[in-house]
Amino acid sequence: MKILALVLAVSTVPALAADINGYIGDSKCGAAHNSSAPNGACVTKCIDGGAKPVFVDDAKKTVYTIDNPDEVKGHYGHHVDVDAKVNDADKTIHIAKVTMLPDQGKPASAMEMH
Repeated sequence: MKILALVLAVSTVPALAADINGYIGDSKCGAAHNSSAPNGACVTKCIDGGAKPVFVDDAKKTVYTIDNPDEVKGHYGHHVDVDAKVNDADKTIHIAKVTMLPDQGKPASAMEMH
């Protein structure tokens, strides 16, 4: 009975700490920028136009709303590794640390912007 209670308690924990790779995108375009060279200029343009920064997980291609967007300022469009708490139930992420990955690629041209 104690084991069942422990399993139920652990399975209801909404946020789990994670170290995951992905990129910082925007809520307007979502996962549309998913590549090794995300269009940072487009992401910045969309965020400046009112979209919110989001995190797109490389493995799952899931778009997470960043609940502390100030943490990713200066990383719009970057491919990053984050230390974060992920809440899959409501698709939010709280980022504690951002580290740029070395595969940033070439910047996208202005013609690729929305």
